[in-house]
Order: sequence, then C-alpha cells, then structure tokens
Amino acid sequence: MSTDTETNSAIPATTETAPAPSSPRPQRRDGGGRGPRRDNRSREASAAEESGLIEKVVFINRCAKVVKGGRRFSFSALSVVGDGKGKIGVGYGKANEVPDAIRKSTAHATKHMVTVKINGDTIPHEVIGEYDGGRVLLRPATTGTGLIAGGGVRAVLEAAGVKNVLTKSLGSKNHIAVVNATLQGLRQLRVSADFKEALKS
Repeated sequence: MSTDTETNSAIPATTETAPAPSSPRPQRRDGGGRGPRRDNRSREASAAEESGLIEKVVFINRCAKVVKGGRRFSFSALSVVGDGKGKIGVGYGKANEVPDAIRKSTAHATKHMVTVKINGDTIPHEVIGEYDGGRVLLRPATTGTGLIAGGGVRAVLEAAGVKNVLTKSLGSKNHIAVVNATLQGLRQLRVSADFKEALKS
C-alpha cells in the first residue's frame, strides 16, 4: 500500500488539462463579414454620382473562344451615359472581365457625348432614327404619358432626360442597332426659331 501511495503522490495533480475554449473568430478589420470588392464598381458608382451623370448598362455579351486547353471567355458591354438635361453618349467596350468591359464602355460613352434638342420633358416633333438594321420611331407625348419604351430605347431616353414620349422599334432587335438608332433619331431633332426666342426671354 505504501508503495502505491508513494507512486500516486509522485504524479502531478494536474495531469489532465481541460480543453481550451475555442477562441472567437477574429473580426475583419474592414468591419464587415464579407471582404471589400476586388473590382472598382463601388468606386465607379461613387464617381458617377459625384459627376452627376446617369450611367446605364444596356447589354453584356459573353463570347467563348475554343482553344487547345478549353474555352476562353471574353465580355463586351454596351453602356449609355447622360446628364438628364439633353447630353447623351453611347459606348462599347470589350475585356476579359465584366467590370473592365463596363468601365471601358462608360469611359467611351463619356468621351463621345452629344447634345440633343429637348422640348421640356418630351421631344419637339416626331422622328425616325435609323442605324444599320435598326429603325426606331419617336413621337412626342403630353405630360403624364410617361416613357413608353423598353430595352435600349428606354435607357437612352432616360439618360437624355426625356420623360414623356411614345416609341416603337420598327427594325432589328439587336441592342447595338436599336441604341444607335435611338441616338440618331435624337440627333435629328430640331427646335423652331420661335421656341428658341421664347427660351431666351
């Protein structure tokens, strides 16, 4: 008995250690559960808001190229930029990633903005715009009618600042053709000399 007692006394009392409580997951320094975006879309959105421009992405196309190792994807974006007061631009950009394609298209549209004639919140007269296979009819409407348009036509008119108009696509449904046909129709608009004098007064 004495031997067993001596042996047990030689063993330290704290041989079994309790499992350490699991430490809580360290919080991210950025404050959110998800990390910051790898692209610059949030930065571009804030820049667009500061400049007061209206940016709309009309269409994003994915192109696949078959190569020896598999498929390589590239993207193209069609965007519309306007100030809502008669200035409008259309841009087209291509890149290997969607954010880069959108950034290129919006930059191209911003550099090629044109001024169109608008009569208040509608257009001065009826016009048909044509570009390649696209044909778009634009007809003025009274206040309260709203923007009766869809797809690329609606994006162009909203960016230009038109709020009451009747439209009809008469030709191709291709997004590039429809958007550019709408832009060509807006560029054909003319305001009478009497209306110009009334604006000056």
